[in-house]
Amino acid sequence: MQYGKTMIKVFAMSDFGMVSGESSAKAPILILAFAGWNDAGGASTRAVRSLIEKTIAKKIMFIDSEDYYDFSRERPTVHLDGESRSLRWPENAISLSGDGSLLLMEGIEPQLNWRTFSEEILTIAQEYDVSMIVTLGALLAEVPHSRPVLIYGVSENEGMNNQFGLQRSSYEGPTGIVGVVNQVATDAEIPNLSLWATVPNYVAGAESPKAALALIDRLKSILNISLNTTDLEIASSAYERQINQIIEDDEDTSKYVDELEVSYDAGDYKIADPENFVKDVENFLRDQD
Repeated sequence: MQYGKTMIKVFAMSDFGMVSGESSAKAPILILAFAGWNDAGGASTRAVRSLIEKTIAKKIMFIDSEDYYDFSRERPTVHLDGESRSLRWPENAISLSGDGSLLLMEGIEPQLNWRTFSEEILTIAQEYDVSMIVTLGALLAEVPHSRPVLIYGVSENEGMNNQFGLQRSSYEGPTGIVGVVNQVATDAEIPNLSLWATVPNYVAGAESPKAALALIDRLKSILNISLNTTDLEIASSAYERQINQIIEDDEDTSKYVDELEVSYDAGDYKIADPENFVKDVENFLRDQD
C-alpha cells in the first residue's frame, strides 16, 4: 500500500484471525509513542513496548524511514547474526493487539517532513477507523524518584476531559511530533488525548520503568483494560533502589531530593490542582527548543 510518497508494508487484518469487516466494528484505539524529544527516561516508548508484549500484538505495518530522517543524526545500525551482516534503519512500526482493540505505534521522532509524516499516521488511523488516538510522552521535572509519578493528561475535547479528568492545554510555543499528531487528529475530528509522565531531572540519563508503569496504569483506567504489570513493578522497585544508592554518597543531590520530597508531601504537586504541573510541561517544551 502507498500513501503519498511513502511506502508502507501492510498485512491483511485476516492474517491475524480477523476478517476485514471486523476492524470497523471493533473501532481500535491507536496509541503512539516516539523516542527522542518527547520521551524522557525512555518512559513512553517503554510503555508502548510493554503494551505490545502484554496484548500479544503483532506488527502489521512499517512506515519507511527514508523520507523522514537525517541519517547523519538518526543513524542506521549494523548487526551481526552469525556470519551475516545486516543494517537496521530507524523504524516506525505499528502493531495490532491480539484482540484487535489496540493499534500500537512505537516510533522515533523524525527530523524531516513532519506534515507528511503526521498525515501518514492520520491516513492509517482513518483506514482502520480508529475510535481514539492516544499519544504518550515523558518530561523531566523537579519531582522526587521516591514518590508516585505524576501523570498529566490533556485533550481538546471537553467531553473527554470531563470523563477522564483531563485538561485543555493553554500552551503556546514549540512542540514535538506528539503535539503535531494530536493537532492533526483534532483537525480531522478524531477524539484524541495525550498523557505525559514526569521523570526526575537529576536522573535524566536513566531509563524510568516507574514512569512507564505510571503511563500504563493511567491508560488502564481510561481504557478500562486489565493488564499484568508485575514485571514493571519489579523493575520500578529496582529503579528506586538503584537511585537511592547513587545519591546516598552525594550530599548535594541527597539534600535536593529531600527538598523535593518535602514539597511533594506538602501537596505542591497535587494532581487535583494541576496548574504548576502544566507550567512544568510548558517550560519543558520551551527548554527543548
